[in-house]
Amino acid sequence: MKIAIVHDWLVTYAGAERVLEQMINVYPEAEIFSLVNFLDSNEEKFIKNKHVHTSFIQKMPFAKSKYRLYLPLMMIAVEQFDLSKFDLIISSSHAVAKGVLTGPNQVHICMCYSPIRYAWDLQHQYLKESNLTNGIKSILARKLLHKVRIWDVRTSLNVDYFIAISSFISKRIKKTYRRKSTVIYPPVNTDEFFPSDIANDYYVTCSRMVPYKKIDLIVETFSKNFPNKKLIVIGDGPDFKKIQSLAGNNVSLVGKASFEDLKFYLSSAKAFIFAAEEDFGISPLEAQSCGTPVIAYGKGGALETVIGIENEKPTGVFFKKQTIDSLTTAVNDFEKNIGIIEPHNCRENALKFNEERFQVAFKSFVEKKYNKEVKT
Repeated sequence: MKIAIVHDWLVTYAGAERVLEQMINVYPEAEIFSLVNFLDSNEEKFIKNKHVHTSFIQKMPFAKSKYRLYLPLMMIAVEQFDLSKFDLIISSSHAVAKGVLTGPNQVHICMCYSPIRYAWDLQHQYLKESNLTNGIKSILARKLLHKVRIWDVRTSLNVDYFIAISSFISKRIKKTYRRKSTVIYPPVNTDEFFPSDIANDYYVTCSRMVPYKKIDLIVETFSKNFPNKKLIVIGDGPDFKKIQSLAGNNVSLVGKASFEDLKFYLSSAKAFIFAAEEDFGISPLEAQSCGTPVIAYGKGGALETVIGIENEKPTGVFFKKQTIDSLTTAVNDFEKNIGIIEPHNCRENALKFNEERFQVAFKSFVEKKYNKEVKT
């Protein structure tokens, strides 16, 4: 059986790339395709330094830093991959990877992180954050996104089976493509994140600093309402300076931390703060793997990875709105109930999402569906 794995783009090691890493561990013989590959030599370790087949976008001007601007060409580029020699195609897709062309004698399974977010339910948020709500540029952007939606639905018909990374995304797939999907949660490296004997009286959050992550909300809440509680913020990104301007004396922005420092901060924190509406969210599980409770926004994937205090063996507290008042209430609730959130229960919950569990579930699903198609 010849296998191809198609990934949107390779520019960093983030959530989707962690899933890709485990796919390669399951199928080390698979060939890798990606629109672009700008990983440096150190980062390529997770793909086992395999050769990556790239598209013509790889050689386009400024593609390394501005690859997202080539969205109008990505839909064409992904269709140019010649996958005719492969029996099984696995697309690892949050944008266009699922749009590869396959034939009737090939099986196409899509690991879907989400239908293209900025073209569907998050379009208005994307246009606002990109300053594209008015004018000719706004009209052109809306026209492009309209074309993207048409292409996105059409290419969903070429997928034989969808895997969703959460029930939240499964609902999105159903809404967008009118297709059923099977939930297989992404892998969490629970062997690298583990509890520590060190206990410090601080809160921590970790994220790329972009608007939807709501790091500004967390920083502003602690600066204004909890001046005596220390908050450590890990991460970098376009909103760094804006967030820095909101930070009080009790807030420390450490920027991009090393992996060892990240593990230290997560394992010794009082709680991890998570304010985004994520499709899944690996960071809260990395924190729980360290035995650290989570204070999370109660929407999206967090509802599937954090156990609220109203349940047996709770691992965190939810807040209902992305507002300062709501997060403030949640922090106070956490302080009142901190005694019932046991570190070993946090760790136990995180272990349900470990890498071995993903590999077994993923391989079982793929081989079951492939064998079914081959027999029919």
